[in-house]
This record gives sequence, structure tokens and C-alpha cells, in this order.
Amino acid sequence: MSRYRPPMAPMAPYITPEGEQRLRAELEQLWRVERPQVTQAVSEAAALGDRSENAEYIYGKKRLREIDRRVRYLRKRLDVLKVVKDAPGNTNKIYFGAWIELIDAQDKTHHYRLTGPDEIDPALHYISIDSVLARALLGKEIDSEVTVQTPSGPKRYEIAAINYGNKPEWFNDDTADG
Repeated sequence: MSRYRPPMAPMAPYITPEGEQRLRAELEQLWRVERPQVTQAVSEAAALGDRSENAEYIYGKKRLREIDRRVRYLRKRLDVLKVVKDAPGNTNKIYFGAWIELIDAQDKTHHYRLTGPDEIDPALHYISIDSVLARALLGKEIDSEVTVQTPSGPKRYEIAAINYGNKPEWFNDDTADG
């Protein structure tokens, strides 16, 4: 049986300034704080003797590999990312970084923000620009209707509001639905 996995589809190279800050903070935390601590712990565990049955040594080395893998990924990814700082010329249409308010067929309100694939956060209602919903919304204006194919069938939304810049007051995480 083959272990072939088809290559991943390329991700959009865009990120918000806040997202870039989070990735850089994660890289800094891993490289300057966690890695030295784990390296010290592995060194101390190795000094205890037999490494083949030393769980602290084995799991420390495993954690070190995980940290190194994530650091390599973050460094490569940060090199190719393009930070989108400015709002688009036409703020009446949906583009990257937009805060969006949608109303579905049952008059239920949904709030989303279009972000890069590195910033996806369902709890904050941040969706990737590469997602099916985001691709359907791109370039649309307020009061436009959008139909999105979902596994449970087509869903229709009306665009109620679009905002760029700081988080709008209508984008309340307590009332936002995913």
C-alpha cells in the first residue's frame, strides 16, 4: 500500500498585520524561550545515564523535533507572506481583511472576517480567504445575495455589512454565529 499523498493546494500568501505579529511572537517564543528550556531538560536527562529507557530524554528529544519543525515552517512561511495593511480602494466590496455581516434565509446573523490561511480561528469567526464561503463572497457588495454549496446543500446569504480597519461594534463575538 502506497503512502503517496497529493501535494497540498497552495495557500494564499496574504496575512493581516495582527496575524503576522502573532506568527512572529510564536516564532520568538519557540526559539528564545521553549527551545532553550527543552534543550536544557534533554541535556540533564542525558546526564542521568541510559538513554534508551529514559522517558524524559526520549520525550524531550521528541518535543525538540516538534519545536524545530514548527520554527522551520514559520521562518519559511513568514518569508513568503505579504502583509495587507491598507484597505482596498473600493471599500463597498468584499476583499481580504473585510469584516462581514451576513444574514441567512432564516434571518440569522453571521459574522466573519476574511483572513489568510495562517490566521483561521473559528472562535473569532476568522475564515480563510481560500474557503468556499470566502471565495463566493469576494468582490460582492452590500445587499448582494450569495449562494454557497455546503455538504448539507446550498445555503443563501445576504450581505448586510462590510467594514475594513478596526473590529466594528456590530461584530460582537457573543452574538456571532458560525
